[in-house]
Amino acid sequence: MSLGVLTNVAAINAENSLNSTQNSLNTVLQQLSSGSRINSGADDAAGLSVSDGLAANEAALTQSAQNAQNGVGLLQTADGALSQVTNLLDRAVTLATEASNGGLTTAQATAADTEFQSIITEIGNIGANTNFNSTNVFSSTATNFVVSDGTTAGTTTIATTVGTLASTSVGVTTTDTAGVITTAGGEDLSTQNLTTQTLAQSALTAVTTAISDVSAQRGNLGANINQLNAAANVASSEEVNLSSAQSSILATNFGQATSDLAKYQVLDQTGISALAQANSTQQEILKLLQ
Repeated sequence: MSLGVLTNVAAINAENSLNSTQNSLNTVLQQLSSGSRINSGADDAAGLSVSDGLAANEAALTQSAQNAQNGVGLLQTADGALSQVTNLLDRAVTLATEASNGGLTTAQATAADTEFQSIITEIGNIGANTNFNSTNVFSSTATNFVVSDGTTAGTTTIATTVGTLASTSVGVTTTDTAGVITTAGGEDLSTQNLTTQTLAQSALTAVTTAISDVSAQRGNLGANINQLNAAANVASSEEVNLSSAQSSILATNFGQATSDLAKYQVLDQTGISALAQANSTQQEILKLLQ
C-alpha cells in the first residue's frame, strides 16, 4: 500500500464506525432514561404503528367500560325508585283490603281512600321526578349504550328501555309472541278509589296486578343491568390485555439495554483510540522528509 496524505482511509473508516457507535449509544441511553424502547419512528416504525393502534383501542375500551357503568347507574336509579313504588303499593294493598271488608263507616272509608289517593299521587311524582344526569329515568324511549374497541366490527350497541311510570301506567307487561318480546304499560290506578266496598275490591285487584307489573319491570331492568355489567367487565379485561401487549412493544428491555450500553461504551472508547491512531499514522510520513 502506497503512502500518501491526500486521503486517510483508515481515519475515515474509524470515524464512520465511531459515528455509528455513538448513534447506537445515544439510542440506548434514551431508552434507559425514558423507559421506552421506541422514542421515534426511526427506532421501530412497524412497532410504533402497532403501538399507536393498540393505544387507540385502549382508549375506546376504557371509555366503553365507563359508558356501560353509566348505563348501570341509570338502571339502578330506576330500580331503586321502583323498590319504593313497591313499598307504596304494599301499603295500598293494606288499605284496599281494609276498605273491601264490610263494616267501615263512610268516614273511615273516606280516610282510607284519602291515603290511597296520596299513594297513587306519590307514585306519579316518582315517575315524573326521578332523574339521572338531568334526564328523566322513566321513559318508553330506548337509551343506547355503546361498547367498542374503536373498530366497526368491535362495536356493540346495548339498547335499554326503562319504561314509563305514572298513575295511569304502573309497571310494565311483557308479551312474547313467536319469539318477539313486546313491552307495554302496566296498570292504570288513576281512576279505581276506596269509597265503597265494591270499588275497594276492584282497587285491590288493580293494585295487586300493579305489584306484579312492577316486579316484571324490575326484572327487565335487572337483566339489562347484568348485560351492561358483563359488557363493562369484558371491555376492562380487553383493555388490560391490550395494555400488556402495548407494553411488550414499547417498554425498554433493561437487561438487553444495559448489556448494549456496556458494549457501545467499550466500542466508543476503542473507536476514539482507533481514530487517534489513524490520524497519527500519517504523521510518520514526516520522518521520510528528515
